[in-house]
Amino acid sequence: MKFAMSYSCGKDSALALYKMIKAGNEPVCIIVTINEDAGRSWFHGVDEGLLEKVSGALELPLIAARCTGATYQAAFESALKKAAELGAECCAFGDIDIEGHLDWNRERCATAGLECEVPLWGLSRGEAVSELLEAGFEAKIKCVQKEYLDISFLGKTLDAALVREIEATGADICGENGEYHTFVCNGPIFRKPVLITTGEIVDFDTHAVIDIR
Repeated sequence: MKFAMSYSCGKDSALALYKMIKAGNEPVCIIVTINEDAGRSWFHGVDEGLLEKVSGALELPLIAARCTGATYQAAFESALKKAAELGAECCAFGDIDIEGHLDWNRERCATAGLECEVPLWGLSRGEAVSELLEAGFEAKIKCVQKEYLDISFLGKTLDAALVREIEATGADICGENGEYHTFVCNGPIFRKPVLITTGEIVDFDTHAVIDIR
């Protein structure tokens, strides 16, 4: 089956893309929502230049859904229709177990005549992280919610030891409640690594991010 991937550049969407391909499906594009005021992807804050690098490393066309908060839904639906024009029969998402997200995904896909696939659905948080690491993905922590994780975690590469540190704080080890976000720069879905540099840390009071380019 040909599919589009709703891609955040984070670990869950990367793992979902990997599992879809392993199951014999063919990706036709990645879809990334971009905050048009900030020029960066929503939630993970990846700038457009880096998104182009990711697209090139995956060798998949990028459909950029530029939007504001008010136009997010319409922009995503428009991107899904463009994916359908490329031959996509479904769109895959990296959600694990949050029902509200699944409902939203299904509703958006229905508007474009696409099926909704969630290859990680039903995995435990531990299983999801273990599969990611065992597959050989390189994921760097890009954003932290300071209520759970301090800024010392920023820029670190996710591995078994770091997962234990995250768990010890009481945070969800997958960051499913927004405790942290990652940027995946290498792994089995990449034709070549995404070469990156890390820059300054920016503190937003409740959250902090590290610039990755």
